[in-house]
Amino acid sequence: MVRPLHILTLSTLFPNDQSPNFGIFVERQTAELASRPEADVRIINPIGIAPAPLKFLPPYPALRNLADFELWHSLPVYRPRFTLIPKFGGASNPARIAKAILPLAERLHKEKPFDLIDAEFFYPDGPAAMHLAASLNIPFTIKARGADIHYWGSQSQCRPQILAAAQKASGLLAVSQALKQDMIALGMDSQKITVHYTGLDRDKFKPVDRLVAKKKLKVKGPLFISVGALIERKNQALVIQAMTAIPSATLILAGSGDQEKSYRALAQKLGVTDQVRFLGNVPHDALPELVAAADIAILPSKSEGLANAWVEALSCGTPIIISNAGGAKELIATGQAGRIVDQNSKAIIAAIQEILANPPPQQAVRASVDQFSWQNNGDILINFFTDIIKR
Repeated sequence: MVRPLHILTLSTLFPNDQSPNFGIFVERQTAELASRPEADVRIINPIGIAPAPLKFLPPYPALRNLADFELWHSLPVYRPRFTLIPKFGGASNPARIAKAILPLAERLHKEKPFDLIDAEFFYPDGPAAMHLAASLNIPFTIKARGADIHYWGSQSQCRPQILAAAQKASGLLAVSQALKQDMIALGMDSQKITVHYTGLDRDKFKPVDRLVAKKKLKVKGPLFISVGALIERKNQALVIQAMTAIPSATLILAGSGDQEKSYRALAQKLGVTDQVRFLGNVPHDALPELVAAADIAILPSKSEGLANAWVEALSCGTPIIISNAGGAKELIATGQAGRIVDQNSKAIIAAIQEILANPPPQQAVRASVDQFSWQNNGDILINFFTDIIKR
């Protein structure tokens, strides 16, 4: 019997008790990988703590109290701390992470040698994995998800680290074909990059009777949903502005972030406060009910890799209105799946009116993501890792 691959997954994006939705898709991917007999996975999730006096302010006290090790939904997760310099320390984060976690990685490697390091976000995880891999003398891979390329790749002090890690990595993953092209444009070797689409829990995210679901939510007219952090990049201000043209509609914002205060003020200014519901962070297991109830999911992000929220909405039979960001065109090949629009409220309003006038069948919308599943995601990942180990 062939022994399983021993994989060290390094991810600054991973859920914990304080932020159970943070990096949820890294958790789901890793859980699928760990469920395979071909893989034995241990996870290092570095936790950044600001120095004094900031470390006494939220959220750092709660983060300091997280367990150093725990079985998170049966996954073995180590959470070593590293010194995080808020706002100004981005360029030095990879080195600080590598220094902080190297003793742990060396101990785990001695107990059961790793075959490979799997970095789950290109920055800072990728350059940190590069340092660890050199110390342990094993190969490493890096997955790009969107903002790690679009934001950090644009930072002059971070871009050289990203490119150095890409050059030394044994393989790279991208969540969409569009993101792969962005990586190539940044200077990465196209031959190293494999497109690795997100997974999908098809049994949870499925169509329902919308009238019944909306009645349960006490919604009478059209229902729209926008799932994602309330941050400038996600562009929910445009969706709030669009509500002025559809006074009978309700908008659900599922997420929290630094723009919440300004979005609430915008809704009040536009007179749509009664139409917009701010739900905050919704547990991932509670999302299917909300997304399936919606007539349209509206997510006009300024940049994306390939948003998991897009895929989950389509699986629920809910058409999407999105901007031409990341892998948008890889999902919306027909009008039944939704619309790709310019980033302005007029374009969003026009798309809403088109879809409401001729709603696509829920099963036809769902069929647009038939290729997405955690089974497919795990199969590609196992083959990718196995090929690298065999080299």
